Amino acid sequence: MNDAALRRALQKAIDRRAPLRQRTPTTNAFRLVNARGDALPDVTVDLFDKVAVLSLYRDLPPDEEVRLAEAVRQTSGARAVYLKRRPREARVAANVAKSEVAPESPITGERVDELTVLENGVHFVIRPGQGLSVGLYLDMRDTRQWVREQIRGRTLLNTFAYTCGFGVYAHHGGAARAVNVDLSRRVLDWGEENLRRNGFLPDRRDHLAGDCFEWLKRLAKKGETFDVVVLDPPSFSTSRSGRFSAARDYPKLAAAAAPVVADGGWLVACCNLQQLSGARFEAMVQAGIAQAGRSARLIQRLGPSAIDFPSTSDEPPGLKVRVYEVRSR
Repeated sequence: MNDAALRRALQKAIDRRAPLRQRTPTTNAFRLVNARGDALPDVTVDLFDKVAVLSLYRDLPPDEEVRLAEAVRQTSGARAVYLKRRPREARVAANVAKSEVAPESPITGERVDELTVLENGVHFVIRPGQGLSVGLYLDMRDTRQWVREQIRGRTLLNTFAYTCGFGVYAHHGGAARAVNVDLSRRVLDWGEENLRRNGFLPDRRDHLAGDCFEWLKRLAKKGETFDVVVLDPPSFSTSRSGRFSAARDYPKLAAAAAPVVADGGWLVACCNLQQLSGARFEAMVQAGIAQAGRSARLIQRLGPSAIDFPSTSDEPPGLKVRVYEVRSR
């Protein structure tokens, strides 16, 4: 694609996001380019206020990377563009900083080590040079908002919490309690900083570091239950419990989570694996809940916003979110 065609495609993508850009006082983080949905295959751009994160899902020559980054900077008005190279073998390393796939310095523009952005009026700390993941997964925006609208007076268990996005939203929504679980203490500390940026005092007892399967087992053994349980695992991961693959192991995860959902409570099951169909995902979650001896009723289907995550018939939305009401049989 020549420079003129590239800039036209980028400008069209920017224009499509006008409704989000008009919400700047409450939201200044959104996806600017969504691959085929914006006629730019294998390219995504996330805009965090004035910092753009350019992700490439195929190898490009260095001069092409720079050309694309410069076009993004000039059309979006970003102060800096950070590059994330995401070939297939790198996608499993979501939270690992590797200089060859996620350089610490921007490919163009001035270095910004940390900034705070707004999403629906909620503050989040973004660190654009810290690995492939920079602090917030933007495709979950609508689901986080849905949880905030439902959570008042209820309790939340947020597993695979990363920087505690659901937990922060829950505090804003008036949750009675929000517990976050993640394998990494580092990202939980990041989540605690997110809480502080929003005026909340974090409780270390509600930020549990360790394997999510093990924590689900411990909580169930203690008889603890939560009104809302969020499952948002990576598509692939490795922990003390072994290797996890969403396409293979989601029934096992749903079975582990079902006992800690209060009777009549909700299980919010999320999966971002492109190759897994929505119907297959629903069957896997329901099978896992049934395996735990509980019944499930699908009450909501959620996903990314069509405004900044447009899709095509060839490339449907990767994110699937299903909300189940879980009851004892």
